[in-house]
Amino acid sequence: MTLSTTHLIREQFEHCLAVIRQASVEILLLLNVHVSEGKDPRWFLEQLDSARLALGGWAAVAKQLHLNDAEMSDFTLQLRLLQQRVPQYESGQEVSENQLIAAMRFVTALERVRLQQPLLTYSTELSVGSELQQQQAHKQVRAIELMLKGLIQQAWPDPVRLNNHLKTLFNPDRVRRWLKLGEINDVLSGMMFSELAQMVVDKREFSRYYSSLFSDPMMLTLLVEPRKTLQTFLDDIRLIRNSITVQQHLSPAQILLLDSYYSQITRPVQRAFEEGRTRINPAGLMAVDAGELHRFWEKAQQRDRVTGGDLFEVRDTIEKPTHRAPRTPEQREQLISGVLWGAVGVMVIAIVVGGFWLVTSGQPAPATVSAAAPAPIEEMRETPSSRETLTRMGVTWDENNFRSAINRNDTRVALLFLQGGMDWKLSWTEEAMSAGYDDVLELMLRYRQQMVEQKPCRRFINTLSHAMSNGESLTSQRKDYLKAFCTVPAVVKRQQHDAEMAKRRARAQPDAETKKWQSIQTAIYEVIR
Repeated sequence: MTLSTTHLIREQFEHCLAVIRQASVEILLLLNVHVSEGKDPRWFLEQLDSARLALGGWAAVAKQLHLNDAEMSDFTLQLRLLQQRVPQYESGQEVSENQLIAAMRFVTALERVRLQQPLLTYSTELSVGSELQQQQAHKQVRAIELMLKGLIQQAWPDPVRLNNHLKTLFNPDRVRRWLKLGEINDVLSGMMFSELAQMVVDKREFSRYYSSLFSDPMMLTLLVEPRKTLQTFLDDIRLIRNSITVQQHLSPAQILLLDSYYSQITRPVQRAFEEGRTRINPAGLMAVDAGELHRFWEKAQQRDRVTGGDLFEVRDTIEKPTHRAPRTPEQREQLISGVLWGAVGVMVIAIVVGGFWLVTSGQPAPATVSAAAPAPIEEMRETPSSRETLTRMGVTWDENNFRSAINRNDTRVALLFLQGGMDWKLSWTEEAMSAGYDDVLELMLRYRQQMVEQKPCRRFINTLSHAMSNGESLTSQRKDYLKAFCTVPAVVKRQQHDAEMAKRRARAQPDAETKKWQSIQTAIYEVIR
Protein backbone atom coordinates (compact mmCIF):
# COMPACT_ATOMS: atom_id res chain seq x y z
CA MET A 1 0.00 0.00 0.00
CA THR A 2 1.18 3.52 -0.76
CA LEU A 3 1.68 6.09 1.99
CA SER A 4 -1.50 7.97 1.04
CA THR A 5 -3.55 4.77 1.02
CA THR A 6 -2.15 3.75 4.42
CA HIS A 7 -2.97 7.17 5.83
CA LEU A 8 -6.55 7.03 4.44
CA ILE A 9 -7.13 3.54 5.89
CA ARG A 10 -5.85 4.63 9.30
CA GLU A 11 -8.00 7.77 9.23
CA GLN A 12 -11.15 5.79 8.34
CA PHE A 13 -10.36 3.16 10.98
CA GLU A 14 -9.91 5.75 13.73
CA HIS A 15 -13.22 7.34 12.71
CA CYS A 16 -14.89 3.90 13.02
CA LEU A 17 -13.39 3.44 16.50
CA ALA A 18 -14.72 6.86 17.55
CA VAL A 19 -18.22 5.85 16.39
CA ILE A 20 -17.96 2.51 18.25
CA ARG A 21 -16.82 4.21 21.47
CA GLN A 22 -19.73 6.66 21.37
CA ALA A 23 -22.23 3.90 20.58
CA SER A 24 -20.87 1.62 23.33
CA VAL A 25 -21.57 4.25 26.01
CA GLU A 26 -25.23 4.61 24.92
CA ILE A 27 -25.80 0.85 24.52
CA LEU A 28 -24.28 0.06 27.93
CA LEU A 29 -26.35 2.82 29.57
CA LEU A 30 -29.48 1.20 28.13
CA LEU A 31 -28.30 -2.07 29.73
CA ASN A 32 -27.85 -0.35 33.15
CA VAL A 33 -24.06 -0.28 32.87
CA HIS A 34 -22.86 3.28 33.58
CA VAL A 35 -19.49 4.25 32.09
CA SER A 36 -17.91 7.65 31.58
CA GLU A 37 -16.35 6.93 28.18
CA GLY A 38 -16.00 4.16 25.63
CA LYS A 39 -12.77 2.27 25.08
CA ASP A 40 -11.51 -0.42 22.73
CA PRO A 41 -13.64 -3.30 21.29
CA ARG A 42 -12.35 -5.83 23.83
CA TRP A 43 -13.49 -3.58 26.68
CA PHE A 44 -16.94 -3.20 25.04
CA LEU A 45 -17.27 -6.99 24.73
CA GLU A 46 -16.33 -7.44 28.40
CA GLN A 47 -18.89 -4.83 29.47
CA LEU A 48 -21.59 -6.50 27.35
CA ASP A 49 -20.76 -9.80 29.02
CA SER A 50 -21.13 -8.16 32.44
CA ALA A 51 -24.51 -6.78 31.36
CA ARG A 52 -25.52 -10.28 30.24
CA LEU A 53 -24.71 -11.71 33.67
CA ALA A 54 -26.56 -8.90 35.44
CA LEU A 55 -29.68 -9.18 33.27
CA GLY A 56 -29.78 -12.98 33.26
CA GLY A 57 -28.69 -13.90 29.73
CA TRP A 58 -28.28 -12.77 26.15
CA ALA A 59 -32.04 -13.00 25.62
CA ALA A 60 -32.55 -10.19 28.13
CA VAL A 61 -29.83 -8.10 26.44
CA ALA A 62 -31.48 -8.70 23.06
CA LYS A 63 -34.85 -7.64 24.46
CA GLN A 64 -33.41 -4.33 25.69
CA LEU A 65 -31.89 -3.68 22.25
CA HIS A 66 -35.07 -4.85 20.41
CA LEU A 67 -33.14 -7.61 18.60
CA ASN A 68 -34.14 -11.19 17.96
CA ASP A 69 -31.86 -14.13 18.80
CA ALA A 70 -30.25 -14.27 15.34
CA GLU A 71 -29.60 -10.51 15.27
CA MET A 72 -28.11 -10.59 18.77
CA SER A 73 -25.85 -13.49 17.82
CA ASP A 74 -24.69 -11.71 14.66
CA PHE A 75 -24.00 -8.52 16.63
CA THR A 76 -21.80 -10.26 19.21
CA LEU A 77 -20.01 -12.33 16.53
CA GLN A 78 -19.04 -9.20 14.63
CA LEU A 79 -17.80 -7.56 17.85
CA ARG A 80 -15.74 -10.66 18.68
CA LEU A 81 -14.20 -10.65 15.20
CA LEU A 82 -13.31 -6.97 15.60
CA GLN A 83 -11.69 -7.44 19.01
CA GLN A 84 -9.71 -10.42 17.65
CA ARG A 85 -8.45 -8.27 14.77
CA VAL A 86 -7.84 -5.26 17.02
CA PRO A 87 -6.91 -6.43 20.56
CA GLN A 88 -5.79 -2.89 21.36
CA TYR A 89 -5.06 0.23 19.34
CA GLU A 90 -2.83 3.25 19.84
CA SER A 91 -3.36 6.38 17.76
CA GLY A 92 -1.09 6.44 14.70
CA GLN A 93 -0.61 2.68 14.69
CA GLU A 94 -0.51 0.96 11.28
CA VAL A 95 -3.88 -0.48 10.24
CA SER A 96 -4.53 -3.34 7.82
CA GLU A 97 -7.38 -3.48 5.32
CA ASN A 98 -8.89 -6.45 7.20
CA GLN A 99 -8.95 -4.43 10.43
CA LEU A 100 -10.75 -1.61 8.62
CA ILE A 101 -13.31 -4.05 7.12
CA ALA A 102 -13.99 -5.61 10.54
CA ALA A 103 -14.51 -2.12 12.02
CA MET A 104 -16.83 -0.97 9.21
CA ARG A 105 -18.87 -4.19 9.41
CA PHE A 106 -19.45 -3.53 13.11
CA VAL A 107 -20.40 0.10 12.42
CA THR A 108 -23.09 -1.13 9.98
CA ALA A 109 -24.25 -3.54 12.70
CA LEU A 110 -24.54 -0.56 15.07
CA GLU A 111 -26.65 1.21 12.43
CA ARG A 112 -29.10 -1.72 12.39
CA VAL A 113 -29.31 -1.73 16.20
CA ARG A 114 -30.06 2.00 16.23
CA LEU A 115 -32.88 1.49 13.73
CA GLN A 116 -34.37 -1.23 15.95
CA GLN A 117 -34.06 0.72 19.21
CA PRO A 118 -35.25 4.37 18.88
CA LEU A 119 -33.80 5.27 22.30
CA LEU A 120 -30.31 5.05 20.80
CA THR A 121 -29.24 8.30 19.14
CA TYR A 122 -25.52 7.86 18.41
CA SER A 123 -24.22 8.89 14.99
CA THR A 124 -22.59 6.41 12.60
CA GLU A 125 -21.78 8.91 9.85
CA LEU A 126 -18.23 8.16 8.67
CA SER A 127 -18.24 10.77 5.90
CA VAL A 128 -20.54 13.05 3.96
CA GLY A 129 -22.33 10.99 1.32
CA SER A 130 -22.97 12.28 -2.19
CA GLU A 131 -25.08 11.29 -5.18
CA LEU A 132 -21.89 10.43 -7.05
CA GLN A 133 -20.96 7.92 -4.32
CA GLN A 134 -24.46 6.46 -4.41
CA GLN A 135 -24.19 5.96 -8.17
CA GLN A 136 -20.74 4.40 -7.80
CA ALA A 137 -22.14 1.97 -5.23
CA HIS A 138 -24.96 1.04 -7.62
CA LYS A 139 -22.37 0.35 -10.32
CA GLN A 140 -20.29 -1.81 -7.98
CA VAL A 141 -23.21 -4.01 -6.93
CA ARG A 142 -24.25 -4.39 -10.57
CA ALA A 143 -20.68 -5.28 -11.60
CA ILE A 144 -20.41 -7.95 -8.87
CA GLU A 145 -23.74 -9.49 -9.88
CA LEU A 146 -22.78 -9.57 -13.57
CA MET A 147 -19.35 -10.97 -12.64
CA LEU A 148 -20.99 -13.85 -10.77
CA LYS A 149 -23.21 -14.58 -13.79
CA GLY A 150 -20.20 -14.44 -16.09
CA LEU A 151 -18.18 -16.84 -13.94
CA ILE A 152 -21.04 -19.35 -13.87
CA GLN A 153 -21.56 -19.07 -17.64
CA GLN A 154 -17.83 -19.56 -18.17
CA ALA A 155 -17.92 -22.75 -16.09
CA TRP A 156 -21.07 -23.93 -17.94
CA PRO A 157 -21.01 -22.48 -21.49
CA ASP A 158 -23.70 -24.88 -22.79
CA PRO A 159 -27.14 -23.58 -21.66
CA VAL A 160 -28.68 -27.08 -21.75
CA ARG A 161 -25.96 -28.55 -19.53
CA LEU A 162 -26.24 -25.54 -17.21
CA ASN A 163 -30.00 -26.05 -16.85
CA ASN A 164 -29.49 -29.75 -16.10
CA HIS A 165 -26.79 -28.92 -13.57
CA LEU A 166 -29.07 -26.43 -11.84
CA LYS A 167 -31.83 -29.05 -11.71
CA THR A 168 -29.40 -31.38 -9.96
CA LEU A 169 -28.24 -28.73 -7.49
CA PHE A 170 -31.66 -27.23 -6.75
CA ASN A 171 -34.75 -28.83 -8.35
CA PRO A 172 -36.56 -28.72 -11.72
CA ASP A 173 -39.40 -26.52 -10.46
CA ARG A 174 -37.02 -23.79 -9.33
CA VAL A 175 -35.25 -23.92 -12.69
CA ARG A 176 -38.59 -23.59 -14.51
CA ARG A 177 -39.44 -20.61 -12.32
CA TRP A 178 -36.11 -18.93 -13.09
CA LEU A 179 -36.65 -19.48 -16.83
CA LYS A 180 -40.11 -17.93 -16.51
CA LEU A 181 -38.81 -14.89 -14.60
CA GLY A 182 -35.66 -14.38 -16.66
CA GLU A 183 -34.92 -13.46 -20.24
CA ILE A 184 -35.38 -15.97 -23.06
CA ASN A 185 -32.93 -18.90 -22.76
CA ASP A 186 -31.09 -17.21 -19.89
CA VAL A 187 -31.82 -19.06 -16.67
CA LEU A 188 -29.31 -17.00 -14.67
CA SER A 189 -31.21 -13.77 -15.32
CA GLY A 190 -34.16 -15.18 -13.38
CA MET A 191 -32.11 -16.07 -10.30
CA MET A 192 -31.83 -13.86 -7.23
CA PHE A 193 -28.48 -12.44 -6.16
CA SER A 194 -28.24 -14.86 -3.23
CA GLU A 195 -28.81 -17.83 -5.56
CA LEU A 196 -26.07 -16.68 -7.95
CA ALA A 197 -23.72 -16.18 -4.99
CA GLN A 198 -24.67 -19.62 -3.65
CA MET A 199 -23.66 -21.18 -6.97
CA VAL A 200 -20.15 -19.74 -6.60
CA VAL A 201 -19.47 -20.21 -2.86
CA ASP A 202 -20.91 -23.72 -2.47
CA LYS A 203 -18.06 -25.91 -1.17
CA ARG A 204 -18.02 -28.36 -4.07
CA GLU A 205 -18.76 -25.80 -6.81
CA PHE A 206 -16.12 -23.38 -5.53
CA SER A 207 -13.33 -25.96 -5.31
CA ARG A 208 -14.19 -27.38 -8.73
CA TYR A 209 -14.70 -24.22 -10.82
CA TYR A 210 -13.82 -20.97 -9.05
CA SER A 211 -11.10 -21.40 -6.41
CA SER A 212 -8.25 -20.74 -8.86
CA LEU A 213 -9.77 -17.34 -9.77
CA PHE A 214 -9.84 -16.20 -6.11
CA SER A 215 -6.40 -17.52 -5.14
CA ASP A 216 -4.72 -14.13 -4.54
CA PRO A 217 -2.90 -14.49 -1.15
CA MET A 218 -3.49 -10.79 -0.35
CA MET A 219 -7.26 -10.80 -0.90
CA LEU A 220 -10.21 -12.41 0.92
CA THR A 221 -8.23 -13.11 4.10
CA LEU A 222 -10.62 -11.69 6.71
CA LEU A 223 -11.78 -15.19 7.73
CA VAL A 224 -10.02 -18.52 7.80
CA GLU A 225 -10.35 -19.28 4.06
CA PRO A 226 -11.09 -17.26 0.90
CA ARG A 227 -14.34 -19.13 0.16
CA LYS A 228 -15.77 -18.41 3.61
CA THR A 229 -14.70 -14.76 3.37
CA LEU A 230 -16.29 -14.46 -0.07
CA GLN A 231 -19.52 -15.99 1.26
CA THR A 232 -19.62 -13.47 4.12
CA PHE A 233 -18.91 -10.50 1.85
CA LEU A 234 -21.55 -11.55 -0.71
CA ASP A 235 -24.19 -11.96 1.99
CA ASP A 236 -23.47 -8.42 3.23
CA ILE A 237 -23.70 -7.19 -0.36
CA ARG A 238 -27.10 -8.94 -0.63
CA LEU A 239 -28.38 -6.71 2.20
CA ILE A 240 -26.94 -3.62 0.53
CA ARG A 241 -28.53 -4.65 -2.77
CA ASN A 242 -31.90 -5.06 -1.00
CA SER A 243 -31.62 -1.46 0.21
CA ILE A 244 -31.00 -0.30 -3.35
CA THR A 245 -33.95 -2.25 -4.81
CA VAL A 246 -36.34 -0.58 -2.34
CA GLN A 247 -34.79 2.77 -3.33
CA GLN A 248 -33.18 3.53 0.02
CA HIS A 249 -30.07 5.70 0.15
CA LEU A 250 -27.03 3.80 1.36
CA SER A 251 -25.36 5.11 4.49
CA PRO A 252 -21.73 6.34 4.26
CA ALA A 253 -20.67 3.26 6.25
CA GLN A 254 -22.38 0.95 3.74
CA ILE A 255 -20.75 2.80 0.83
CA LEU A 256 -17.26 2.54 2.34
CA LEU A 257 -17.77 -1.12 3.24
CA LEU A 258 -19.05 -1.92 -0.26
CA ASP A 259 -16.01 -0.18 -1.76
CA SER A 260 -13.71 -2.46 0.27
CA TYR A 261 -15.74 -5.55 -0.65
CA TYR A 262 -15.66 -4.64 -4.33
CA SER A 263 -11.89 -4.29 -4.27
CA GLN A 264 -11.37 -7.58 -2.39
CA ILE A 265 -13.72 -9.58 -4.64
CA THR A 266 -12.82 -8.18 -8.06
CA ARG A 267 -9.06 -7.73 -7.80
CA PRO A 268 -8.26 -11.48 -8.00
CA VAL A 269 -10.64 -11.88 -10.97
CA GLN A 270 -9.17 -8.78 -12.65
CA ARG A 271 -5.69 -10.28 -12.31
CA ALA A 272 -6.93 -13.58 -13.76
CA PHE A 273 -8.41 -11.64 -16.70
CA GLU A 274 -5.12 -9.83 -17.32
CA GLU A 275 -3.29 -13.17 -17.23
CA GLY A 276 -5.76 -14.72 -19.68
CA ARG A 277 -7.24 -17.20 -17.19
CA THR A 278 -10.79 -15.83 -17.51
CA ARG A 279 -12.88 -13.85 -19.97
CA ILE A 280 -14.60 -11.88 -17.21
CA ASN A 281 -13.35 -8.29 -16.97
CA PRO A 282 -14.63 -6.54 -13.80
CA ALA A 283 -13.25 -3.18 -14.95
CA GLY A 284 -15.27 -3.49 -18.15
CA LEU A 285 -18.43 -4.22 -16.16
CA MET A 286 -18.00 -0.94 -14.28
CA ALA A 287 -17.95 1.02 -17.54
CA VAL A 288 -21.69 1.65 -17.76
CA ASP A 289 -23.58 4.85 -18.58
CA ALA A 290 -26.37 6.28 -16.42
CA GLY A 291 -29.15 5.08 -18.75
CA GLU A 292 -28.03 1.46 -18.76
CA LEU A 293 -27.47 1.56 -14.99
CA HIS A 294 -31.02 2.87 -14.48
CA ARG A 295 -32.49 0.12 -16.68
CA PHE A 296 -30.60 -2.55 -14.73
CA TRP A 297 -31.98 -1.41 -11.37
CA GLU A 298 -35.46 -0.86 -12.78
CA LYS A 299 -35.53 -4.52 -13.89
CA ALA A 300 -34.15 -5.59 -10.50
CA GLN A 301 -36.92 -3.69 -8.71
CA GLN A 302 -39.60 -5.24 -10.93
CA ARG A 303 -38.23 -8.73 -10.30
CA ASP A 304 -38.12 -8.07 -6.55
CA ARG A 305 -41.78 -7.07 -6.59
CA VAL A 306 -42.62 -10.40 -8.24
CA THR A 307 -40.44 -12.60 -6.02
CA GLY A 308 -40.99 -10.74 -2.74
CA GLY A 309 -37.32 -9.77 -2.37
CA ASP A 310 -34.05 -11.58 -1.73
CA LEU A 311 -34.69 -12.65 1.86
CA PHE A 312 -32.49 -15.73 2.21
CA GLU A 313 -28.87 -15.53 3.31
CA VAL A 314 -25.97 -16.92 1.28
CA ARG A 315 -25.36 -20.27 2.96
CA ASP A 316 -22.25 -22.42 3.17
CA THR A 317 -23.59 -25.10 0.84
CA ILE A 318 -26.53 -25.60 -1.50
CA GLU A 319 -29.30 -27.62 0.13
CA LYS A 320 -29.76 -30.62 -2.14
CA PRO A 321 -33.30 -31.42 -3.33
CA THR A 322 -32.98 -34.96 -1.92
CA HIS A 323 -32.24 -33.64 1.54
CA ARG A 324 -34.67 -34.96 4.13
CA ALA A 325 -35.24 -33.14 7.38
CA PRO A 326 -34.40 -35.28 10.45
CA ARG A 327 -37.40 -36.88 12.12
CA THR A 328 -38.68 -35.18 15.24
CA PRO A 329 -39.02 -37.26 18.46
CA GLU A 330 -42.79 -37.38 17.90
CA GLN A 331 -42.33 -38.71 14.37
CA ARG A 332 -39.89 -41.36 15.63
CA GLU A 333 -42.40 -42.43 18.29
CA GLN A 334 -45.14 -42.69 15.69
CA LEU A 335 -42.91 -44.78 13.41
CA ILE A 336 -41.91 -47.19 16.21
CA SER A 337 -45.50 -47.43 17.43
CA GLY A 338 -46.72 -48.14 13.91
CA VAL A 339 -44.15 -50.92 13.40
CA LEU A 340 -45.00 -52.56 16.74
CA TRP A 341 -48.76 -52.45 16.16
CA GLY A 342 -48.20 -53.80 12.66
CA ALA A 343 -46.26 -56.75 14.09
CA VAL A 344 -49.04 -57.41 16.64
CA GLY A 345 -51.63 -57.34 13.85
CA VAL A 346 -49.67 -59.86 11.75
CA MET A 347 -49.41 -62.22 14.75
CA VAL A 348 -53.16 -62.01 15.47
CA ILE A 349 -54.03 -62.75 11.83
CA ALA A 350 -51.62 -65.70 11.82
CA ILE A 351 -53.24 -67.15 14.97
CA VAL A 352 -56.78 -66.75 13.61
CA VAL A 353 -55.90 -68.30 10.22
CA GLY A 354 -54.07 -71.19 11.94
CA GLY A 355 -57.03 -71.92 14.25
CA PHE A 356 -59.47 -71.82 11.36
CA TRP A 357 -57.32 -74.25 9.36
CA LEU A 358 -57.13 -76.69 12.29
CA VAL A 359 -60.92 -76.66 12.70
CA THR A 360 -61.82 -77.09 9.03
CA SER A 361 -58.96 -79.22 7.71
CA GLY A 362 -60.81 -82.55 8.41
CA GLN A 363 -64.08 -81.48 6.69
CA PRO A 364 -64.57 -81.41 2.87
CA ALA A 365 -65.57 -78.01 1.60
CA PRO A 366 -68.91 -77.83 -0.32
CA ALA A 367 -68.59 -77.43 -4.10
CA THR A 368 -70.82 -74.35 -4.07
CA VAL A 369 -68.48 -72.58 -1.67
CA SER A 370 -65.40 -73.17 -3.81
CA ALA A 371 -67.24 -72.02 -6.88
CA ALA A 372 -68.35 -68.82 -5.22
CA ALA A 373 -64.97 -68.09 -3.58
CA PRO A 374 -63.51 -65.72 -6.24
CA ALA A 375 -66.39 -63.19 -5.90
CA PRO A 376 -65.61 -61.99 -2.34
CA ILE A 377 -61.95 -61.56 -3.26
CA GLU A 378 -62.93 -58.94 -5.84
CA GLU A 379 -65.18 -57.20 -3.34
CA MET A 380 -62.39 -57.02 -0.71
CA ARG A 381 -59.89 -55.36 -3.04
CA GLU A 382 -59.00 -51.91 -1.58
CA THR A 383 -58.80 -48.68 -3.51
CA PRO A 384 -55.21 -47.39 -3.97
CA SER A 385 -53.78 -45.33 -1.10
CA SER A 386 -52.71 -41.73 -1.61
CA ARG A 387 -49.06 -42.77 -1.82
CA GLU A 388 -49.85 -45.46 -4.39
CA THR A 389 -51.83 -42.94 -6.45
CA LEU A 390 -48.87 -40.54 -6.40
CA THR A 391 -46.51 -43.35 -7.44
CA ARG A 392 -48.77 -44.26 -10.36
CA MET A 393 -48.71 -40.58 -11.36
CA GLY A 394 -44.89 -40.72 -11.37
CA VAL A 395 -44.59 -38.48 -8.28
CA THR A 396 -42.27 -39.76 -5.53
CA TRP A 397 -43.12 -39.39 -1.85
CA ASP A 398 -40.78 -36.48 -1.19
CA GLU A 399 -41.31 -33.11 0.50
CA ASN A 400 -39.71 -31.26 -2.43
CA ASN A 401 -42.42 -32.62 -4.76
CA PHE A 402 -45.04 -31.55 -2.21
CA ARG A 403 -43.56 -28.03 -2.11
CA SER A 404 -43.48 -27.90 -5.92
CA ALA A 405 -47.16 -28.79 -6.04
CA ILE A 406 -47.93 -25.93 -3.63
CA ASN A 407 -45.84 -23.49 -5.68
CA ARG A 408 -47.70 -24.32 -8.92
CA ASN A 409 -51.20 -24.40 -7.32
CA ASP A 410 -51.60 -28.14 -8.02
CA THR A 411 -54.38 -28.98 -5.56
CA ARG A 412 -54.73 -32.59 -6.74
CA VAL A 413 -51.14 -33.57 -5.95
CA ALA A 414 -51.05 -31.45 -2.78
CA LEU A 415 -54.25 -33.13 -1.50
CA LEU A 416 -52.75 -36.60 -2.06
CA PHE A 417 -49.68 -35.65 -0.02
CA LEU A 418 -51.87 -34.26 2.77
CA GLN A 419 -54.20 -37.28 2.76
CA GLY A 420 -51.14 -39.50 2.88
CA GLY A 421 -50.13 -37.81 6.13
CA MET A 422 -47.20 -35.64 5.05
CA ASP A 423 -46.49 -32.73 7.38
CA TRP A 424 -45.89 -29.22 6.04
CA LYS A 425 -44.37 -25.91 7.09
CA LEU A 426 -45.82 -22.44 6.95
CA SER A 427 -42.75 -21.16 5.07
CA TRP A 428 -43.66 -23.44 2.15
CA THR A 429 -46.64 -21.22 1.32
CA GLU A 430 -44.61 -18.04 0.67
CA GLU A 431 -44.49 -18.33 -3.13
CA ALA A 432 -48.15 -19.33 -3.34
CA MET A 433 -49.06 -16.30 -1.20
CA SER A 434 -47.21 -13.93 -3.53
CA ALA A 435 -48.73 -15.58 -6.59
CA GLY A 436 -52.27 -15.47 -5.12
CA TYR A 437 -52.86 -19.24 -5.39
CA ASP A 438 -55.96 -19.28 -3.15
CA ASP A 439 -57.06 -22.82 -4.11
CA VAL A 440 -54.00 -24.58 -2.74
CA LEU A 441 -53.74 -22.19 0.21
CA GLU A 442 -57.33 -22.97 1.27
CA LEU A 443 -56.54 -26.67 0.95
CA MET A 444 -53.46 -26.36 3.18
CA LEU A 445 -55.46 -24.49 5.79
CA ARG A 446 -57.93 -27.39 6.01
CA TYR A 447 -55.00 -29.58 7.09
CA ARG A 448 -53.58 -27.08 9.59
CA GLN A 449 -53.01 -29.84 12.16
CA GLN A 450 -50.23 -31.18 9.91
CA MET A 451 -48.33 -27.86 9.99
CA VAL A 452 -45.27 -28.74 12.12
CA GLU A 453 -42.93 -25.74 11.73
CA GLN A 454 -41.65 -24.59 15.12
CA LYS A 455 -42.24 -20.87 15.81
CA PRO A 456 -43.16 -20.03 12.19
CA CYS A 457 -44.62 -16.59 12.75
CA ARG A 458 -41.44 -14.47 12.94
CA ARG A 459 -40.40 -15.49 9.44
CA PHE A 460 -43.97 -15.46 8.10
CA ILE A 461 -44.63 -11.93 9.38
CA ASN A 462 -41.23 -10.67 8.17
CA THR A 463 -41.86 -12.08 4.69
CA LEU A 464 -45.39 -10.67 4.66
CA SER A 465 -44.14 -7.23 5.78
CA HIS A 466 -41.55 -7.18 3.00
CA ALA A 467 -44.16 -8.25 0.42
CA MET A 468 -46.53 -5.49 1.57
CA SER A 469 -43.72 -2.93 1.40
CA ASN A 470 -43.25 -3.97 -2.25
CA GLY A 471 -46.91 -3.23 -3.04
CA GLU A 472 -48.63 -6.53 -2.25
CA SER A 473 -51.82 -6.40 -0.18
CA LEU A 474 -52.89 -8.03 3.06
CA THR A 475 -55.35 -10.39 1.39
CA SER A 476 -58.09 -12.30 3.16
CA GLN A 477 -56.05 -15.47 2.65
CA ARG A 478 -53.06 -13.96 4.43
CA LYS A 479 -55.34 -12.79 7.22
CA ASP A 480 -56.72 -16.32 7.60
CA TYR A 481 -53.20 -17.72 7.93
CA LEU A 482 -52.25 -15.07 10.48
CA LYS A 483 -55.35 -15.89 12.53
CA ALA A 484 -54.74 -19.64 12.22
CA PHE A 485 -51.10 -19.68 13.31
CA CYS A 486 -50.05 -16.33 14.80
CA THR A 487 -52.62 -15.45 17.44
CA VAL A 488 -50.57 -16.96 20.30
CA PRO A 489 -49.85 -14.45 23.10
CA ALA A 490 -46.07 -14.27 22.54
CA VAL A 491 -46.48 -13.43 18.85
CA VAL A 492 -49.23 -10.89 19.53
CA LYS A 493 -47.07 -9.19 22.16
CA ARG A 494 -44.06 -9.05 19.84
CA GLN A 495 -46.14 -7.66 16.98
CA GLN A 496 -47.68 -5.06 19.30
CA HIS A 497 -44.14 -4.02 20.21
CA ASP A 498 -43.07 -3.88 16.54
CA ALA A 499 -46.12 -1.77 15.67
CA GLU A 500 -45.35 0.61 18.52
CA MET A 501 -41.69 0.91 17.44
CA ALA A 502 -42.77 1.62 13.86
CA LYS A 503 -45.11 4.30 15.19
CA ARG A 504 -42.27 5.92 17.17
CA ARG A 505 -39.95 5.87 14.16
CA ALA A 506 -42.66 7.51 12.06
CA ARG A 507 -43.00 10.26 14.67
CA ALA A 508 -39.24 10.76 14.95
CA GLN A 509 -38.67 10.73 11.19
CA PRO A 510 -41.99 11.43 9.43
CA ASP A 511 -41.28 10.43 5.84
CA ALA A 512 -43.10 8.18 3.38
CA GLU A 513 -40.99 5.12 4.18
CA THR A 514 -41.48 5.17 7.96
CA LYS A 515 -45.21 5.89 7.61
CA LYS A 516 -45.55 2.97 5.20
CA TRP A 517 -43.87 0.60 7.68
CA GLN A 518 -46.05 1.92 10.48
CA SER A 519 -49.21 1.13 8.51
CA ILE A 520 -47.88 -2.35 7.61
CA GLN A 521 -46.96 -3.33 11.18
CA THR A 522 -50.22 -1.90 12.54
CA ALA A 523 -52.34 -3.74 9.94
CA ILE A 524 -50.73 -7.08 10.84
CA TYR A 525 -51.20 -6.42 14.55
CA GLU A 526 -54.89 -5.58 14.05
CA VAL A 527 -55.41 -9.01 12.45
CA ILE A 528 -53.84 -11.11 15.21
CA ARG A 529 -54.64 -9.06 18.34
